[in-house]
Amino acid sequence: VQLQASGGGLMQAGGSLRLSCAASGRTFSMYTSGWFRQAPGKEREFVAYISWNGGSTYYADSVKGRFTASRDNVKNQVYLQMNSLKPEDTAVYYCAAGQTRSLYATARVDYWGQGTQVTVSS
Repeated sequence: VQLQASGGGLMQAGGSLRLSCAASGRTFSMYTSGWFRQAPGKEREFVAYISWNGGSTYYADSVKGRFTASRDNVKNQVYLQMNSLKPEDTAVYYCAAGQTRSLYATARVDYWGQGTQVTVSS
C-alpha cells in the first residue's frame, strides 16, 4: 500500500482545512487508516483513525469534536476534515494504514504516507 497525503496549507485560527490521502493497492479497503501529526521538536502523535469499513472512528482528546475522519473505499481515499483550527494544530500531518483494529500508536502503523504541512496562525 502506498499513501499520498495532500491538502495542507496556511490557515488562520478558527478556519477549516480538509486533508486527503490517496492510497494505491487493492487491499487498502481492508486496512484501518488514520492520521498522525508531528510538530517541530516533538514526537509524532496520534490524531484519528477510521476502521476499514468506516464504521467506527477514534480521536485524540485534543481534536475530538473538531476533526472528522472519513474514507471512500471505492476511490481509495481517506480524509481528515479539520474545523476550528488552533495554532497548536500546527504540524506535519501524516496519513497511515495498519492491519490492526486500533491505529492509535505509531508502532501499529504498517504504511506511512509522506507528510503535508498544516500551519495555523493566531
